Amino acid sequence: MRAEATILHADLDAFYASVEQRDDPSLRGRPVIVGGGVVLAASYEAKVHGVRTAMGGRHARRLCPDAVVVPPRMSAYSEASKAVYEVFEDTTPLVEGLSIDEAFLDVRGMERIAGTPAAIAARLRRDVRERVGLPITVGVARTKFLAKVASGVAKPNGLLVVAPDRERAFLLPLPVERLWGVGPVTAGKLHDRGVATVGQVAGLGEGALVSLLGRAVGFHLHALAHNCDPRVVRTRPRRGSIGSQRAIGRGPHTAAEIDASLIALVERVTRRMRTAGRAGRTVVLRLRFGDFSRATRSHTLRRPTAHTATVLAAMRGLVATATPMIERRGLTLVGVTVTNLDDAARSQLELPFEPDRSEALDVALDEVRRRFGSAAVSRAVLLGRDPGFTVPLLPD
Repeated sequence: MRAEATILHADLDAFYASVEQRDDPSLRGRPVIVGGGVVLAASYEAKVHGVRTAMGGRHARRLCPDAVVVPPRMSAYSEASKAVYEVFEDTTPLVEGLSIDEAFLDVRGMERIAGTPAAIAARLRRDVRERVGLPITVGVARTKFLAKVASGVAKPNGLLVVAPDRERAFLLPLPVERLWGVGPVTAGKLHDRGVATVGQVAGLGEGALVSLLGRAVGFHLHALAHNCDPRVVRTRPRRGSIGSQRAIGRGPHTAAEIDASLIALVERVTRRMRTAGRAGRTVVLRLRFGDFSRATRSHTLRRPTAHTATVLAAMRGLVATATPMIERRGLTLVGVTVTNLDDAARSQLELPFEPDRSEALDVALDEVRRRFGSAAVSRAVLLGRDPGFTVPLLPD
C-alpha cells in the first residue's frame, strides 16, 4: 500500500446523454433517453424517475413520460471520448483506460510540478468541462478499488478524496453492492445472511465468505472489504483480438440474410484492424441458436491479414460447416473475431507477401469513409439493411 492517495478514477457522467445535452441546449436540464427500443443511456434527470441503462424503451417511457428520446450518435460519442482521453494524457502519462468514458490515472510523484492529487483531480474536472464540455466525476484514493468506489459515491459531477486515515470510516458503512464484483446474486446471498454493509462483510472472516460464496469470490470480497488491492495503474496493452457481433432476431433467416450480416460484420472488423494498423492470423465465428445454445468455429490463415475479402472467405467457410446446425436450430446471433493480432507493417515482411488489387481497394474505400463518413460507400447487398449500432471502443 502506498502512503498517499494518488490514484484517480475518472468517470464521465451519463456519457451518451451528456453529449446529447451538450450538443443540443434545449435538452439541458430535461430528462433524456438515448435509444428507442432499449435504453442505451439516461440523463440524471431521467434516472431519478427510475430509468436505467438496458431497460426496455416502453418501460422507460412509462416511468418518465416527459423524457426526450433521441437516437444514438455513435460518432459523436467516439469523438468526445477521444477528446477526454487527450485531457487524461495531458494530466499524467499513466492512464489505464477501462472504457470510452472511464479511466484510472496515477499521479504519484507529480506534486512538485502539478500540485497535490486533490488539486490535480480538480484541474482535470475543470479541463474536461472547458475543453470537452462534459461533466466528469473523480474519486481519489490509495487503491484502484477505493478510487472507483469514491467516484461512484461522488456522482454526479463530483470530486471525492479518501485520505488514508479516513479509509475505514468511508468504506465500512457502505452497502455491499459497492464492492467491486457484487451483483444481484451475490448481494442476495449476503442479504440472506443478514449482511448489508461492507463492514459486516469484513467482520464475517475469510472462511465464512468462502463457505458462503465460493473460494474465488470469498477471497476477493474479503480482500476488498479490508481495502486490500495491490493492483497498479498500467497503460493498456494493445488488443489481442478485434471483433463484433450482431443479434439478428429469431428468424427464420435465409442464407442470403445470414451472409449479408456476415459481410457487414467482417467489413466492420477489418476496417477497425486497418485503422489500428493491425493484421490477424486466426478468424473466429461465434453463433447463437434459437434454443440458446452456442457454437464456435475457427480457422488459422496462412499469413496475418486485414484484407476484407480474405477474412470474409474464411468466415463463409466456417458458416458452411455450421449450416446443418443453423437449419436445425435457427440462428439469433452472429459474431466475428480476428485474433493473433500483430503489427500490420511487420506482418507484411513475412514471405510470401503479394498484395492484390482488392487489398488496394480496401485502402481506397477506407479513405473515402474517413473523408465522407462510414455511410458514404457500401456494398450493394447491404443497401437498405439496418447496419445496427457500432458501439465506440477505446482506440487500439
